[in-house]
Amino acid sequence: MPVSMPLLAADLEAESAVLRALLAELDEPDWKRATPAVGWSIADQVSHLAYFHDVTVTSATEPEVFAAEKAELEARGGVNPDEVAARYRGLSGGELLAWFDASRARLVRTFAALDPALRVPWFGPAMSAASSLTARIMETWAHGQDVADTLGVIREPSARLRHVAHIGVGARAFSHAVRGRPVPDAPVRVELDAPDGSLWTWGPADAADRITGTALDWALLITQRRHRDDLALVVTGPAAQEWVEIGQAFAGAPGTGREPGTFA
Repeated sequence: MPVSMPLLAADLEAESAVLRALLAELDEPDWKRATPAVGWSIADQVSHLAYFHDVTVTSATEPEVFAAEKAELEARGGVNPDEVAARYRGLSGGELLAWFDASRARLVRTFAALDPALRVPWFGPAMSAASSLTARIMETWAHGQDVADTLGVIREPSARLRHVAHIGVGARAFSHAVRGRPVPDAPVRVELDAPDGSLWTWGPADAADRITGTALDWALLITQRRHRDDLALVVTGPAAQEWVEIGQAFAGAPGTGREPGTFA
């Protein structure tokens, strides 16, 4: 089916609304609560999203400005999310929430009008505008998971998990490359039980290497919000096994993920 940028933008709005509902209830001290991401508070999770929403808009509308900023960052060793988080720790919860709202609005307004096939640069490989917006949905869901875990909230899985699952499958080669590993020749079949009871699939139906389970478990794994041992995914074959050990849906350096047993 053709990609619809307005529909992708609407899904980003919906995913953001789930997170915003959690944030709107916070007292000022709650913004400083530690999340499962080591060294990061709820405030850091939100500034990360707002900052990279803004950078995403720059990548699409001012690619030469983005390229210059990227080159400057790479000269200093690359993007450091911890450094970005530290930069905005002086903002109040109200200021962060206003920034989060404004950055999302700019992102939605800009990307809803773009050709989905437009190539936009990024810190990892360049991607289509559709993939770039999908990545923002994935990031919003993943960092929202950290906030939900901190607050002890269980979020209802939705059809938007397909965006997270899809970008995670597409990042298989990157997950190997960022660790200096070759991608195994063997294809991997991914079969996920969707929240509505349907089946989402990727890869050849006859592939010997397979990953099966719920879409939620795969999303938690590929965004590194849960350790493999704390999930019920069924993994068959060496290529699939290597993938679940190193997979990441996000650009940047290899993630550290979560320790086994953290969310048993």
